[in-house]
Amino acid sequence: MKKINPITKKLEMLYLDDHIKELYDHPKLKNLFLEVTSRCNARCEHCGSSCGNKVVTDEIEAEYLKKALKEIADKYKASDILLNVTGGEPLLRKDLFELMEYATNLGFGWGITTNGMLIDKKMAEKLEKYKLDTISISIDGLKETHESFRKVPNSFEKIINAIKLLQKNKYLQCLQITTVANKKNFHELEDLYKLMQDLKIKDWRVISCDPIGRAEKNDSVLLDNNQMKQLLDFIIEKNSEGKMKVTYGCAHYLGSQYEMETRPYYFMCSTGLTVASILSNGDIYACPNVERRKELIQGNIRKDSFVDVWENKFEQFRHKRITTNSKCQKCPDYKFCRGDSFHTWDFENNEPKFCIKNVLKGDETNGIR
Repeated sequence: MKKINPITKKLEMLYLDDHIKELYDHPKLKNLFLEVTSRCNARCEHCGSSCGNKVVTDEIEAEYLKKALKEIADKYKASDILLNVTGGEPLLRKDLFELMEYATNLGFGWGITTNGMLIDKKMAEKLEKYKLDTISISIDGLKETHESFRKVPNSFEKIINAIKLLQKNKYLQCLQITTVANKKNFHELEDLYKLMQDLKIKDWRVISCDPIGRAEKNDSVLLDNNQMKQLLDFIIEKNSEGKMKVTYGCAHYLGSQYEMETRPYYFMCSTGLTVASILSNGDIYACPNVERRKELIQGNIRKDSFVDVWENKFEQFRHKRITTNSKCQKCPDYKFCRGDSFHTWDFENNEPKFCIKNVLKGDETNGIR
């Protein structure tokens, strides 16, 4: 990321504010998350969806997913929409490749977020055959830390092997490693950076552990205020070395000082504007990381038209945006953050769970819990 003049940065952020207002009236679907299962072969301490190895009785059938995808492709240009396949662990779904073959034939590109533990030579060949575009694999520490955090012994070597297999994929446009920085792995960030170099990784995304899902009940894993600032400074330092792309990820407004310094774009919570999801039970939702609340469900593809829901609902994320309160609206940066990310909004108290901008300015009264 290049340094940007503060005045230029401010002007670009004001332009983004105008763009967001335009999306309220004319939302444009660019990223559709397909949560194809809530089953998972891990039990991560930070999982935002609290997934695990559980019996699932309401997993959406392939016929409904295909019908929704066909409807979307008929209405919009499929090649302009990326399908982000997620879970749970999406590779547990037995008809996943049947679905993705159908989707690619319609013109969609697709990516997947996976823990990587099921990717052996045969699975890697399947991912190549069905023209996977992007993949994000999680490494949340060195061997002992990673396996402890994800509750799966002897999984670290499987993931390293999976990465090496995927690097041979001729269709893959982006192989990204994601690390959730937390109190248990914070001291290993330098060693992880060296590991990424050894693995010849070109794209390393380091995000902070947020108080959602299991982490909300286990705040011992959350970074403190000083660690949060150190993390962002670490990302800037490593990215400046030019050995690989190191970014913070899309979540949270960081204040004008850090915007465009830790990622190559400005913060914008796009949920309901360019982002939607179909959950594992067929519910039409915003970003799958947003707290699962009945009043936020927009419909269900078993009975509703996805296109009709997208074009006529999602008002909580557009004109009647729920991430507003008097305190936030008094902030001079409100036009840039608009209450920050929906996935860390405290719906009971109508306020953000924390404000990273204030942490970075040294105001710990509204920092990370």
